[in-house]
Formats: sequence, C-alpha cells, structure tokens
Amino acid sequence: MRGGRRLFPLLLLALLSGLCHGREPAPGAVTCGSVLKLLNTRHSVRLHSHEVKYGSGSGQQSVTGVEASDDANSYWRIRGKSDSSCQRGTPVKCGQAIRLTHVNTGKNLHTHHFPSPLSNNQEVSAFGDDGEGDDLDFWIVQCSGTYWEREDAVRFKHVGTEVFLSITGEQYGHPIRGQREVHGMPAANHHNYWKAMEGVFIKPSLDPAKHDEL
Repeated sequence: MRGGRRLFPLLLLALLSGLCHGREPAPGAVTCGSVLKLLNTRHSVRLHSHEVKYGSGSGQQSVTGVEASDDANSYWRIRGKSDSSCQRGTPVKCGQAIRLTHVNTGKNLHTHHFPSPLSNNQEVSAFGDDGEGDDLDFWIVQCSGTYWEREDAVRFKHVGTEVFLSITGEQYGHPIRGQREVHGMPAANHHNYWKAMEGVFIKPSLDPAKHDEL
C-alpha cells in the first residue's frame, strides 16, 4: 500500500506532463496575425496585389505573382474566418480555414466563378474593405502535419468553389508587364504549392496576452 501511495504522485505527474506537452505550440508554425509573403515554389514568384483592377471578369482588384522579393505589395496578414477563431499568436492548423488580407490595400484574397483573363481558369481577386469581405474570402490550409510549418510547402483550397490557389506561368502586358497570372485550378498539382517567406511572425504562446515578433 505504501508503494502504491508513492507511485500515485509519480503517475499523476507524468499524466499532467503529457497533457501540458500536448498543448505546446509548434515553434516553427505560421501563426494568426503574422504578416508574410508567399512564394509559389514551382514558378518562384510571390503572391502580390496592388490598386490595379481587372479589365475583364469581375473588375475587382487584381492579384498577380511577382519575382521581386522586396516588393512592399506582397505582404499578407493571416486571419481566421472570424477574429475570435484565429487569435493573435495561435498556430494555424492544417485543415483550418483562414483569410489572407492584403496589407497595403486591406482587401482579402478572393475567388469566384469568373474566368481568369489569360488562362481561362478561375479568377482570383482582392475584395472587401478594411479586411471585411464575404464568404468567398475563406481558404483551407492543406498541409501534412498538425500545423502549418514555415518550412513546408502548402496548398490553399478555396472553401466556396474548391479550387486551389495556383500559378501556371502566364504573363501580363501593360500596365503590369511581366507579372504572372494567379488563378484557381480544380486539381491539386505542382502549380499550387506555396511557402511562407519574408515577414513578421508572431511567436506561438499559450498565453494569448503574450506575443512577440521574431
């Protein structure tokens, strides 16, 4: 009996240790509130937007891919379907729906049933005002582990239309000469892998009141 009483605290300590370990955030995960650039790994261009509207289709703000790594119009903020569903500093899980808000214009990455101007795939645009758009702004992060890790190539699948955020290499002329068309494709393939690149990453924390930039 005495041995049993001594063993019980050890078992309890081990159990509590395991539970705490299960709640630990991944140190290399992309987190809610982080601001980053996204690189298409097949075509080596970054997801970009600007105050240039499509001349066809929806007429909304265009989204393109650019080769320059230092372009200020390539920053996107990671947000949840609602602000409460993706608190600042919380690691983004594989399978989680997020919004990507363009930092300089406040519009969300968006797609809908319009043809893209060059490839005739599905148009991807930037939509909304001050970060608020509609239900077609939601994208599911597809990755292989528990969290979206910064070193991993991931896919973004649109919740409403089920296309994948993609680039296949078509280039625009004037006024955005050399920039690549970004569009939605129905199939998962090597054109729709993206990797987190430059940015300000909020450190994961168990305490929502304590977050630091890396």
